[in-house]
Amino acid sequence: MVSEAFAMAGSGSQGGQQGYEGLIMLVLMFAIFYFLLIRPQQKRAKQHRELVSALKAGDQVVTAGGIYGKVAAVEDSTVTIEVATGVKIKLNRVSITEVKGDA
Repeated sequence: MVSEAFAMAGSGSQGGQQGYEGLIMLVLMFAIFYFLLIRPQQKRAKQHRELVSALKAGDQVVTAGGIYGKVAAVEDSTVTIEVATGVKIKLNRVSITEVKGDA
């Protein structure tokens, strides 16, 4: 069985072509990962950064925890959200996942 494996390995490929095929497959795999995984994630991150930077008082928002509320105040890294009349919570800006619209 071992001698058959050595015989099959030596007969099917040429020495110089093996390296190029491996390199081409490696480049192809990287291209697939880039277009299917890396690029869409970067686009989503850019959209989220734009959403967070455009927050203003009066926006209806949804947090990462699923809390709906209205932005009462915006600071450097935090946002104060009014979830009910007189009930305000302070959150990190990045925890805002969606803006539903103005009040």
